[in-house]
Formats: sequence, structure tokens, C-alpha cells
Amino acid sequence: MRPIHSAQRVAVLADSQNLYHAAHSLYSRNVDYTELLDTAVDDRELVRAIAYVIRADSPSEEDFFDALRDIGFETKIKDIKTFADGSQKANWDLGMCLDAVTLAGKIDTFVLCSGDGDFARLCTHLRHEGVRTEVFGFGPSMADELVEAADSVIDMSVDEERYLL
Repeated sequence: MRPIHSAQRVAVLADSQNLYHAAHSLYSRNVDYTELLDTAVDDRELVRAIAYVIRADSPSEEDFFDALRDIGFETKIKDIKTFADGSQKANWDLGMCLDAVTLAGKIDTFVLCSGDGDFARLCTHLRHEGVRTEVFGFGPSMADELVEAADSVIDMSVDEERYLL
């Protein structure tokens, strides 16, 4: 495991849907993305910060997207799909994985902001490529396999006042 030092190049990828649902189901609050990004970067060199969001035609979502950009996140937006049976789906997992693998040669540390166990294999792959993997999420909603696959885990539930608005 690589030590953390100021010359490390960091990419932060935030699974906004996962964070939103975890924060709301556990605390009925919103994530403080400014604090999340500052803590994730930790005085290292930020190469890229990307927040993956879903457009669901909510009145305040454009303000949220603008706020993410103001904080320093690039936003990748996917429209929610509605199927003939009325069910809806929007998922950024594959896009996040592709971006992380593409960035791997340009970074020393990958910070994943999500508790989704589907990313465990990604963390394992990046570690094999020599990239340090750090996960930020809310402990009660973090998948065990993701926790086991990461070099470092920050449970935002331990300091909820810091990470929640």
C-alpha cells in the first residue's frame, strides 16, 4: 500500500445517486460535497473530480448540478429512462468504471465516493495496476465486498456532521 504524500495525483469519482440515497435513508440529509472533495483530495494534487448524476426533471436539480461544478466537480449527467411498463432506470456504474480505468495511468490514488458493492472488482483491478484505492461512503450502507477491496475506507457516518448538510 502506497503512503499518502502531497505529490500523489488523485482522481475523485462520486456516485451521486448512491450518496444521495444513503444520506437520505440514514439521516434525511444531503451530502456536503465541498467537505467530501476537500477531505478526499487531502492536500494532494487533484487530477480530476467527477460527479455522476441523474437528471430526473426535479425543479432544483439544475441548481445542484451548478453547485457541484462550482465546488470543483465535472458533472456527467444521464437522463432517467422510462420503459413501457412504467419502470425507470438510470445507472452510471459502467461509465464510472470506464473513466476510472482510463484515468488509472494518470493517477496514483483513486477515490471512490460510493458504497455500491458493484465497484469492488474495479477497486481490486486498480490496486493490481498499482493505484491506491480509497472509498468514502456511509458505513451502514457500504457493501462488505467494497470495503474489503479498498486500500482505505472512510466511513462518513462516523463524522456525519462533517459530511452532511
